[in-house]
Amino acid sequence: MTAMFGSELMLRALCAALVIGVCAPTLGTYLVQRRMSMIGDGIGHVALTGVGVGLILDQSPVLAAVVVAALCAVGVELVRERGRTPGDLALAVLFYGGIAGGVLLVGAAGRSSGGNLLSYLFGSLGTVTDTDLAVIGGLGAAVLSAMLLLRPALFAVCHDEEFARVCGLPVRALNMLLAVTTAVTVTIAMRAVGLLLVSALMVVPVATAQQVTRGFRGTQLAAMAVGGLAAFLGVAISWQADTAPGATIVMVAIAAFVVVALAAGLRRTLVRRSGPTDRWLPWRT
Repeated sequence: MTAMFGSELMLRALCAALVIGVCAPTLGTYLVQRRMSMIGDGIGHVALTGVGVGLILDQSPVLAAVVVAALCAVGVELVRERGRTPGDLALAVLFYGGIAGGVLLVGAAGRSSGGNLLSYLFGSLGTVTDTDLAVIGGLGAAVLSAMLLLRPALFAVCHDEEFARVCGLPVRALNMLLAVTTAVTVTIAMRAVGLLLVSALMVVPVATAQQVTRGFRGTQLAAMAVGGLAAFLGVAISWQADTAPGATIVMVAIAAFVVVALAAGLRRTLVRRSGPTDRWLPWRT
């Protein structure tokens, strides 16, 4: 462990993983509330198309992925709001079109890009540079600030759009903000867990927090803690065991969910069994 903190490369990887581990569940809390838990996967597939565009144009694949993913996220939001296409069908089109476009464009860019493609699909924390870390930190701070400062308004929109509209909130602007920040979060997470696993960091810590918290704010804060802890432990374990950092982070998050869910279920069982007996104890009357 001491050797890990002494390595500049691993310190950069750890910082990047912590930023994403905290930001992704913060945004994911709203997506889960809105029952759009899988949108991260859909936007991740579209971001793959952005990577292909960047490779073809010999530009930054990350920047291209941000632009393409943000545009498609806004497009899906407009389809959901105005069109007759249900949200699940819009997401299906996003899934299939994104992955197909990405495969075609990356193939057109040439075989030499295949190795780079794997790093975007499954993450490559070991290749994070100082520039990458600055971009991840800056965009992560922007996402985190927006999600926390606008919590009441965003919660109202995710919980009941009609109520939020009656209250005078700018529903369309807030929906667009959620769409764009989702695209940004997915894109900056490419380096940590990869496009195919980023949705797990948005959803699993939230699902874990929901087992032990009540209320939206408590769930969000607990999910941020779980995501940050999973990122730290995942990087540490991958350093010691020489495993893929992205996959390790996700497996740690899933293990935390399983442990917490089992503990919460056991606690509820014990409470149900002891409840009727306690109700009739003399000192309870």
